[in-house]
Amino acid sequence: MESKRVKKAISKETFVFLGVSTLVFIYISNIMGVGPMFNVIMKTAHDLLINTVFFIMAIAVLAGAFSALLSEFGVVALINKIISPIMKPLYDLPGAASIGAITTFLSDNPAIISLAKDKGFSKYFKDYQTPALCNLGTAFGMGLILSTFMISQGTGTEFVIPVLIGILSAIIGSIVSVKIMMIFTKKFYGYKKNDPKLKEKLNIDSKYLDYREVREGSVLERVLDSILDGGKTGVELGLEIIPGVLVICTVVMLLTFEPSTVNGVHVYKGVAYEGIGLLPKIGDFLSFIIKPLFGFTSSKAVAFPITSLGSAGAALALVPKLLKEGLISSNEIAVFTAMGMCWSGYLSTHVGMMDSLGVRKLANKAIFSHTIGGLAAGISAHFIYLFISSLL
Repeated sequence: MESKRVKKAISKETFVFLGVSTLVFIYISNIMGVGPMFNVIMKTAHDLLINTVFFIMAIAVLAGAFSALLSEFGVVALINKIISPIMKPLYDLPGAASIGAITTFLSDNPAIISLAKDKGFSKYFKDYQTPALCNLGTAFGMGLILSTFMISQGTGTEFVIPVLIGILSAIIGSIVSVKIMMIFTKKFYGYKKNDPKLKEKLNIDSKYLDYREVREGSVLERVLDSILDGGKTGVELGLEIIPGVLVICTVVMLLTFEPSTVNGVHVYKGVAYEGIGLLPKIGDFLSFIIKPLFGFTSSKAVAFPITSLGSAGAALALVPKLLKEGLISSNEIAVFTAMGMCWSGYLSTHVGMMDSLGVRKLANKAIFSHTIGGLAAGISAHFIYLFISSLL
């Protein structure tokens, strides 16, 4: 039976938590007023639930149904066959790893864990390669949903190219993340080249590479079952992102946006999306780094990558508001797609994923590697966007 971690009922952290919470409450309420602060928090959370979460859920249902059809009729297997040969030179991973990237792109980060625990899949990996699957899978988490959401924010096709640039940059970020992680895992396992003690890739057939499971029934029945099963997965994902969107995004928006303006004067009316404008001030302070690296035109855009550290779904909720206020453009969409996909809430999933892989000791190394990978993805997206824009 798994032992639970326990602490004294009342400890030092109890009083530290109370002290910090009280200071934060006093700081925000002193600026906004107690009544308006609670009104803003509740109305922002409500508006996010009605107008953003359900919209993301609708996209997740459609994307889930589409991805299930792709899997059922072999399109995923075809894509896997095409990209498997490049996994070794790019990632130093066997071709089977491409299935993990595709799976998380179509679903979410933890999907890679169920694969990694399957002996039919894991037998293709050396010991030091397995922990890196956490970084590889996370780099593509919620990719399909994030991409379709970003494209849907445009009035036409203006965001298609930026999103494609973002996906390419997320791949670059994933390579950086996995390569850095490999440095730590090789040291952890005492890897030496050509060491016979390490598990080598087996030259035998695998059901993951040569076969795929299909549903029972006629083609029409398989189509309907795929759509319904995939849609159900989308509903579950939509429900799972609700806490992240409502809690994390409400807090970030409270720290990002400013009070309403009445006759040119800032006034707190207690309506949704008002805030104290703290993050933009930090963004302005760091603009000498942020602007040349990511090309953000507004310091408020920094809210997206900060939010995507904890939840990609919550980060998506920021985009419509930023677009509506004209604070972001196609460049930011490319950068957001890259960083949102590559990071995809890794701070909230990495520890649990590494624990599931049995290498919790490497969790901090995985987080460090993925932080660098996400930054590389965002920087790459900006400069690739500038290059392509100069050609058009």
